[in-house]
Amino acid sequence: MPQGKQTRVLLLNDMEKLDKTLFRLEQGFELQFRLGPTLQGKHVNVYCNYPTAGEVFDRHKFKCLSWHNPTGKEDDSDKHCKLDLQISGSYQYYFSHENQKSGGGYIVVDPILRVGADNHELPLDCVTLQTFLAKCLGPFDGWEDRLKVAKESGYNMVHLTPVQKLGLSRSCYSLADQLEVNPDFSTPNRKCSWNEIGKMVEKMKNEWNMLCITDVVYNHTASNSEWITQHPECAYNLVNSPHLKPSWLLDRALWHLTCRVAGGKYSDRGLPALIEKDNHLNSLRKVIWEEIFPSLRLWEFFQVDVNKAVQQFRTLLTQGGSKVKTDPKQHLAVIQDPEFKRLGCTVDMNVALNTFIPHSNGPTAIEECCNWFRKRMEELNGEMYRQTNYHQEQAVNCIMGTVSYERLAGHGPKLGAVTRKYPLVTSYFTYPFKELSLEEEEVMMHQPDKASYFMAHNGWVMGDDPLRNFAEPGSNVYLRRELICWGDSVKLRYGNKPEDCPYLWAHMKKYTEMTAKYFHGVRLDNCHSTPLHVAEEMLAAARAVRPNLYVIAELFTGSELIDNVFVNRLGITSLIREAMSAYNSHEEGRLVYRFGGDPVGSFVQPHLRPLTPAIAHALFMDITHDNECPIQHRSAYDALPTSTIVSMACCATGSTQGYDELVPHQISVVDEERFYPKWNPAATPLTPGEVNFKTGIIAGRLAINRLHQELGARAFNQVFVDQVDEDIVAVTRHCPNTHQSVVAVSRTAFRNPKTSFYSQEVPQMCIPGKIEEVVLEARTVERNAGPYKKDEHAINGLPDYTVELREHIQLTESKIIRQASVATKGPNEFVQEIEFEQLTPGSVIIFRVSLDPKAQDAVGVLRNHLIQFSPHFKSGSLPDDGSEAILKTTFLNIASKLTLADLNQVLYRCDSEEQEDGGGCYNIPNWTPLKYGGLQGIMSVMADIRPKNDLGHPFCGNLRAGDWMIDYVSDRLIARPGACSEVGKWLKAMFIYLKQVPRYLIPCYFDAILVGAYTTLLDLTWKQMSNFVQNGSTFVKHLSLGSVQMCGIGKYPSLPPLSPALQDVPYRLNEITKEREQGCVSLAAGLPHFSSGIFRCWGRDTFIALRGLMLVTGRYLEARNIILAFGSTLRHGLIPNLLGQGTHARFNCRDAVWWWLQCIQDYCNFVSNGTDILKCPISRMYPTDDSPPLPPGQRDHPLYELIQEAMQRHMQGIDFRERNAGPQIDRNMRDEGFNVTAGVDMETGFVYGGNRFNCGTWMDKMGESDRARNKGIPATPRDGSAVEIVGLCKSTVRWLLELSKKNIFPYSGVTVKRHGKEETVTYDAWNRKIQAHFEKLFFVSENPSDPNEKHPTLVHKRGIYKDSYGASSPWCDYQLRPNFPIAMVVAPEMFSIERAWKALEMLEQKLLGPLGMKTLDPDDMVYCGVYDNALDNDNYNVARGFNYHQGPEWLWPIGYFLRAKLYFSKLIGPEIYAKTVFLVKNVLSRHYVHLERSPWKGLPELTNENGQYCPFSCETQAWSIAVILEVLYDL
Repeated sequence: MPQGKQTRVLLLNDMEKLDKTLFRLEQGFELQFRLGPTLQGKHVNVYCNYPTAGEVFDRHKFKCLSWHNPTGKEDDSDKHCKLDLQISGSYQYYFSHENQKSGGGYIVVDPILRVGADNHELPLDCVTLQTFLAKCLGPFDGWEDRLKVAKESGYNMVHLTPVQKLGLSRSCYSLADQLEVNPDFSTPNRKCSWNEIGKMVEKMKNEWNMLCITDVVYNHTASNSEWITQHPECAYNLVNSPHLKPSWLLDRALWHLTCRVAGGKYSDRGLPALIEKDNHLNSLRKVIWEEIFPSLRLWEFFQVDVNKAVQQFRTLLTQGGSKVKTDPKQHLAVIQDPEFKRLGCTVDMNVALNTFIPHSNGPTAIEECCNWFRKRMEELNGEMYRQTNYHQEQAVNCIMGTVSYERLAGHGPKLGAVTRKYPLVTSYFTYPFKELSLEEEEVMMHQPDKASYFMAHNGWVMGDDPLRNFAEPGSNVYLRRELICWGDSVKLRYGNKPEDCPYLWAHMKKYTEMTAKYFHGVRLDNCHSTPLHVAEEMLAAARAVRPNLYVIAELFTGSELIDNVFVNRLGITSLIREAMSAYNSHEEGRLVYRFGGDPVGSFVQPHLRPLTPAIAHALFMDITHDNECPIQHRSAYDALPTSTIVSMACCATGSTQGYDELVPHQISVVDEERFYPKWNPAATPLTPGEVNFKTGIIAGRLAINRLHQELGARAFNQVFVDQVDEDIVAVTRHCPNTHQSVVAVSRTAFRNPKTSFYSQEVPQMCIPGKIEEVVLEARTVERNAGPYKKDEHAINGLPDYTVELREHIQLTESKIIRQASVATKGPNEFVQEIEFEQLTPGSVIIFRVSLDPKAQDAVGVLRNHLIQFSPHFKSGSLPDDGSEAILKTTFLNIASKLTLADLNQVLYRCDSEEQEDGGGCYNIPNWTPLKYGGLQGIMSVMADIRPKNDLGHPFCGNLRAGDWMIDYVSDRLIARPGACSEVGKWLKAMFIYLKQVPRYLIPCYFDAILVGAYTTLLDLTWKQMSNFVQNGSTFVKHLSLGSVQMCGIGKYPSLPPLSPALQDVPYRLNEITKEREQGCVSLAAGLPHFSSGIFRCWGRDTFIALRGLMLVTGRYLEARNIILAFGSTLRHGLIPNLLGQGTHARFNCRDAVWWWLQCIQDYCNFVSNGTDILKCPISRMYPTDDSPPLPPGQRDHPLYELIQEAMQRHMQGIDFRERNAGPQIDRNMRDEGFNVTAGVDMETGFVYGGNRFNCGTWMDKMGESDRARNKGIPATPRDGSAVEIVGLCKSTVRWLLELSKKNIFPYSGVTVKRHGKEETVTYDAWNRKIQAHFEKLFFVSENPSDPNEKHPTLVHKRGIYKDSYGASSPWCDYQLRPNFPIAMVVAPEMFSIERAWKALEMLEQKLLGPLGMKTLDPDDMVYCGVYDNALDNDNYNVARGFNYHQGPEWLWPIGYFLRAKLYFSKLIGPEIYAKTVFLVKNVLSRHYVHLERSPWKGLPELTNENGQYCPFSCETQAWSIAVILEVLYDL
């Protein structure tokens, strides 16, 4: 929920370079860098050049940010470093680990603009800008009257083209002196200075509330700039850029050709001075190919002088000097002469000597060798000739294109005859000397005092790479004549750094600082071809003068990604976008939607959220000053509707002076010398040089500019664009706080209505809500003011059009609307149906719309109640009418009565749990059912929809279509007893108001209510858990919710009843019998498959998960009850595998009892006075192996007696046949499999058991396929002594020994009958036996002749621990599986440190997957990592999922693997421990990512190989979550 500071989180991922991704932030935001999964655990440093407080920004100075880990060290999920962003500009960050740069990018912080004497903020989305060509403002004393036109038209920003002295061409962008004010602005009586301009700008800001920005031109200067002749090194000339010599020579040849054509020298060859036909062009092409190119011999600049080279080669051969060895792959190539002299190129003679080797030293051999060398030289020269020819072909094509456009094309300037003033083509270079013949001029090109004044002009290249400088070496743009050249301006050559051209950098820096001093912002002229490093340096200088500098630019890169490079590196605030680029009204509407705002009805976003890539902020202009006039392209009628559509965009908007006055031609930046009109309220349409509200569309412009500023200031930031028909566009701006809307309906006129057909029938429009007023209606109309005549002195527009405008009227007064009727769309949704009669092309009508009054009140009350979750909802809230009493209590108050078992009902419960309770999960039509009946089911879907505002999702559609989901949420809880019901009632009361709001707003308010409730419930959940959880990281907290997810109480009890003598047992009233019954929490093995009925509780799963899910989270009482409940079912010395409430229990596993005993030990260690549990009474269900189930309270024994019984029975030996053996309890088991045996080997102390027809450990897959003939055969019997059971037994024996020494446990050993007499084995002796034999018999020695190795031929991995000892199939003992780390964790004393570490390294190398551990060595011949339980084929090893534990990656073993690594690495030393912590954090980061993304909010039972999704796995498994919590607890 948005409250307090806005924080954005940027996840760093290894090798992620984001220099083409735009991240926009506002001042006052906090930016957090956090480690993504690829970097967690690594030692990462983040560097940024954002300045520290009080420091001056230096973009080359990066500082290392410090890390904060608010919850300590267990994992990196919350570790972050942060920036508090208070200064606008562009900042670069990068990060590194192990001193290697690993990724980076940029952030752009927007400036805050301020206007008025009080310096109030002007939000960027409120900007309305108008461009003026500065030279057309005339003398400075007339500026105020001319700029007043913008003020009166409602603009709040003026953009002036450069105000500096102009060059000879008089182009606004060709500056003769960057530091001098244009002298045209001065009059004899008043000199215009920078100070005067500064005062004017300040006056506009303080008195007119207007800002003023101007252009900066970094690419070129006017050819006649005095300073460039004094500093020719600042240009690309033939001295510093000799690669341009061939281009210059061609350029001069074309000039001489111009002179000859102009003089009629080629008329007899079909090329007159007046080129007006295609065959004239053909003649021109012929002249160039046959006369110009051959005489220039341009190829010689790229060729070698063959005779000279051969002579040099011959000399070297005959002298026989020692040659330098060269790379044999290096071939002979032309080395370009850096001075570009004819035939000045060379080749590497060393390569030549190594390539052409004479077979002897005789003169014949040398001559032969020289001939081969000559042949190769001629071939290389031939290649250079062909390449030059290829450039010449392109040059001719470009020349033809230019001549054709300038002299023949209908849309071109039709320059007429070729003259010196209008040459064939624009010159690419300056030539400030007396004209000579071409041959004489060529000589000058090698004379530095002359050549430095032959400077390249600037221009632009169609489709060129904007990140490449086209005048640098390597580019052939000038030679190929691809430059569209500005013959009045010289391209500036900065080099790579200020030292490369000190004067130019200093001059331009001074110019920049002066601009920033006097103006509020800059437009970067020709930005896409300004060298980025130059603009970066200059803008840094500008921001040093004015920190909140507004920077705009128009980019023509053709790629949003390359646009982002410019925006990022330069910190551009707004990119200029143009409505004129739209080819129809539909596209114009799309641009409005594209350039800003959220969809209407968007969700409320949290204040802490990921930083998402943005598109550049737009300055959306109806027309820019360097583009053609829309009246010529569209029609005069379109000016008003298009400017209305543009001004409804949720971004900055703008226009160009002349558009509003309907000037019917482009106001040329080069040729226009007339002045703009002045403001005069009394002027008539034909008064020359004066305008007012009756001129053009100025009156309409004022109204829409005011509206644009109001919508931006009042946060109408949601946008909807409706294409009503091919010409009508309706744009809605909506305020998400007050739910007011403004709807502008514009009928465009892309075609002239006088000459094109427009239908009289305009479609009816439906506007939801209540129309408060018509803000304005306006039509473009003709009036009788005489025809347009271009004025000689003032820029004037069409006098015969104006706007008929009416503002703030009621619907009934409208002239555009025929009638408006109210229809109801739903119980609380009113729609006004509008029929138009005068919506002619060129008309607009704008409505102010609010919700229906009843709906408005409901939203206000809802927002009032939502304030308890976030202050964001204060605006637009109304006091409660008091009709719902329960809402007087806060949700926190009501929810704090929920227990963790209640929270399981409120938040979770999967479909089968819900069905057992008589319900089910909500099913969304045309989509899927929710994962949970509780709130998490909805929150998981919303978490995907909310950040993207995916209002088209079927989930949102279902909410809009009816109240079914809303009612489901509250009614499901009301039907439950106690505190759950109260929560349901509170929600139902909130939903009463929710149902009264318009349907399109229901998804966002439904989300807001549930997010508030959900976050409150999570906080209450964590408050009831251990300190480890309460003070833990986000990861720990989210994992701990697995405890709530898995632990619940269903309609029917899952656990057998506890002893009535036991204290603190929860009771409840049975809904059906109305009798009191125990209500103990049970632990589901996994969702959705093991969640209800007899398949919910499993002995093994419960006790593997219990430590992590219940003890680590602090749920001690519930853990005690589960331990005791399972204890009551002890039979044959075993704990059941499948519990079946005790009465349907199956005692067919050998390990559950040992996990149960381990949990009792863990309980005693975790809980203060934990050993008290040993005395707790247990009601025995089966006091003897054969007794029927007894009711609770009949036979109570203390827990310690049951522990002793389990130990005693194992030492005595267990051997029985399962009750009801046969297909009725297991349809796949063979008969022998129902025989259960277990015992202890008297020599080793190892527990053993099982046979090859049953599987008594966790790897319990029984074959099911008749077809593959594996039915009734376990895939992994693991009979003999399984390594983890030996470890668990050792742990228990050691613990009981300790307890008996402290007199807490009354037995010091077990007494068994052997051969008719009693024999006692002490726990001390048992413990020592296991200790003495474990490594000897379980470790697979690296010594091949180890005498302890019974089956050396079966060894295929050394330095590991066996999976079992004494299996009926001995090779199974030697399989590498992930079970021995379990023994390492529970009984580390059995392992020697070095061996343990090596074995763990092998496990990591072979079995570690992304989320889990491979259950079998991939080198094993039966390994298969993909589990498919549905597949039935002939393959014995995989049919019907036979490979369940033969490769797929199970999650729970990874917990024990990581815990073992942590334990042993600590013993080895700090360096290894630090590396291990990195590994652990890195592995756990993947679990965190999975947990966050999973709609189940859990971790799966298993994955297929390499972490791939397995559809047959439980989506969330108790032991998977538990072991990860245990790892974090160990960390």
